[in-house]
Amino acid sequence: MNTSLQTIDHLPPGQDLNAYIQIANSIPVLSVEREQLLARQLHDEGNLDAARQLVMSHLRFVVHIAKSYSGYGLPQADLIQEGNVGLMKAVKRFDPNVGVRLVSFAVHWIKAEIHEYVLRNWRIVKVATTKAQRKLFFNLRSAKKGLGWLNNAEVDAIAKDLDVKPQTVRQMESRLSAHDAAFDGYTDDDDDSSYQAPAYYLEDHRFNPATELEDANWAEDSSSRLQLAMSQLDERSQAILQQRWLTDSKATLHELADVYGVSAERIRQLEKNAMNKVRKLMEESAEA
Repeated sequence: MNTSLQTIDHLPPGQDLNAYIQIANSIPVLSVEREQLLARQLHDEGNLDAARQLVMSHLRFVVHIAKSYSGYGLPQADLIQEGNVGLMKAVKRFDPNVGVRLVSFAVHWIKAEIHEYVLRNWRIVKVATTKAQRKLFFNLRSAKKGLGWLNNAEVDAIAKDLDVKPQTVRQMESRLSAHDAAFDGYTDDDDDSSYQAPAYYLEDHRFNPATELEDANWAEDSSSRLQLAMSQLDERSQAILQQRWLTDSKATLHELADVYGVSAERIRQLEKNAMNKVRKLMEESAEA
C-alpha cells in the first residue's frame, strides 16, 4: 500500500494542515484506465477499498478548490474537510459508464459542501437565505476580487445575469464592502506547483447536487403524503386507484366493473371521488 495513503488516514487537515497538504499532493493522480477500473469495482461490486483509493487520489483537488474560498476568513482545514465530504458523496454517485473523469463530476459536489459551510458560518451571508441571494453572494464576491465599487453599468449587467433587481446587487455589495479587510486577511503560501492542468477542473454541468437533492426531497415528500392520503380511503376506493393508476398493467373501467359487480360508470364515479379526496388530503397535509 502507498505510504502516503497510510499516513493521511491518520492525519486530518486540522491536525497539521501543511503536512496534510504535502501528503495529499504526493498521492499520485490516477490514470484514466486505473480510475475506470476502480470506479467499476465500486459501482458494480461495492468495493470499499476502491472507493477509498478514488477519494485519496483526489484529495489534492479538494485542497485546490478550498484555497479559492480562503478569503472568507474561515479555517482552511475546515474548508478542506467539508470539500472532502463532497468528494466522498461524488465518489459514491460516480457512474463510470457516463464517460467523464471523476474530478469533472466531483467538482460540483465539492463546491456544494463548501458553499453550505460558508453560508452557515460567515455571518453576513446568514441574510442570504434564498437561492437567488446565495447565487448573488458568491458571484458578487468573485467579481469584487478585481473591482472597486461597481459602476451602474456593472450593477445592471450583474442584475440582468442573475435575474435580480439592481437595488439587490447594491445592497449585497454594501454588505461585502463592510468586510473587505477580512476577505484578504488570510493567505496561503503553500506550493501550487503540483496542481494539474486547468482541463482537470472543467465542470460537468449536467449534474447539479442542489437540484438533485431538491427533486429527491420533493419526490419523497409527495410519496409520503400520497400514502397517507390513500390510507384514509375505504378498501374498495384504494383498490380502484391502485389498479387504475399505481400499477404497470392498469385495469380498465370495464374490468373493474366485472370484479365489483357494478357498471363501468359507477367505477368511474368511485375513481373520481377517490381522486378528489386524495387530492384534498394531500393539499391539507402540505399546508400543515
